[in-house]
Amino acid sequence: MISLVSMVLFIAFIIVGVPIGAAMGLAAALVIVVGDLPFSVIAQRIVNALDSDSLLAVPLFIFAANLFDASGITTHIFNFTKILVGKIRGGLGYVTILANLIFSGISGAALADIGGLGAVQIRMMREQGYRDEFSSGITMAAATIGPIFPPSIPLIIYATAAEVSSIKLLIAGVVPALVIAAFLMLEVALMARFRGLPRAENLGESRWQVAKIAFPALLAPIILIGGLISGLFGPTEVAAITALYGAFLGRVVYRKLDWANLIEAARKTVLATASVLFIVGCAAIFAWVFTIEQVPIKVSELLLSVSANPLVLLAIVNIALLVIGMVMESIAAILILAPILAPALAMVGVDPIQLGVVVVLNLMIGLLTPPVGMSLYMVAVVADMPVERVLRGSLPFLIPLLLSLVVVTMVPAITTWLPNVVL
Repeated sequence: MISLVSMVLFIAFIIVGVPIGAAMGLAAALVIVVGDLPFSVIAQRIVNALDSDSLLAVPLFIFAANLFDASGITTHIFNFTKILVGKIRGGLGYVTILANLIFSGISGAALADIGGLGAVQIRMMREQGYRDEFSSGITMAAATIGPIFPPSIPLIIYATAAEVSSIKLLIAGVVPALVIAAFLMLEVALMARFRGLPRAENLGESRWQVAKIAFPALLAPIILIGGLISGLFGPTEVAAITALYGAFLGRVVYRKLDWANLIEAARKTVLATASVLFIVGCAAIFAWVFTIEQVPIKVSELLLSVSANPLVLLAIVNIALLVIGMVMESIAAILILAPILAPALAMVGVDPIQLGVVVVLNLMIGLLTPPVGMSLYMVAVVADMPVERVLRGSLPFLIPLLLSLVVVTMVPAITTWLPNVVL
């Protein structure tokens, strides 16, 4: 009963426009006060939720992404991918996908990828004669790779909430991210053939010169993934090293990072981190209300009463998560749902590492869909386009994303093979 009341209050707060973190915290706090539960549990749950080594990686990865953006490194990454595939018909579509794959090895967040690369990508595609709908759609869809490929802030938060290995979960995202990239490239190839997409013009610089300038930036994801796979570093240590490397590149190599840029990067990091951790703390109270009424156990029993087939249950979870992703912010959804879904699916043999990737991919697809889809609104701002046009441009790219979700769901080895091999 308590959990039902808190959920009703949460929905009511969302409807009247209360920010999602505050809505969760207020709903849980009101239930605790009215239900005569220990008031001290609010502080205890918040402190326990934030007292996590894995969560320390979140502000560090955000800071690293801001440093790379402030140093102009995103442009070098984009230019490097342009010399690889830019001359193919529809080449800037492929460039966008590859650039996001590389930059996602630094940022760990879809919105960071859009903020860092989106303006550059859309501007260049406009200059080459691409339609705005295509430019915004591929920019938004390619940014979905970021939260799957390591480092991934959503995967780190999922690992914390579901109590699974964050290192394994991060490494598990490598192959699924490549699958997403491959399906998106196939979509671009089909659109290039049937819609006659333009070819890119020459950069005006030699391929060698562009590659030489971009090389130090390209080492960042290699250092990051290599550190994780080798076991030399955990997620937090890798995040710190990536941030230091970003500062080194910006100040020593590219000489664009001055004190003003550094302070601005730190300011953006503080604001973004405060927002994420506020949601984490409020979600911890909200989840506790569900836990005391044994909601995870009841959900497990309900799912098992439907079927004991893991694929059937994963299909149900996928449908539910796609709907939830349309109306709920992804980090909040992960924090609420991970402790409920992980035990239930584990009982039928679903690997918790696979489930983590499936949950995050579902919710990242939700970023492309209204009414809450943050990627949708951010691309609209970056591209200076109406949201309706951005939405139309994104629709063709939902097909490869959904196909990727089906493949990751149906073939557990896509997520489990690499962590089992290297760890």
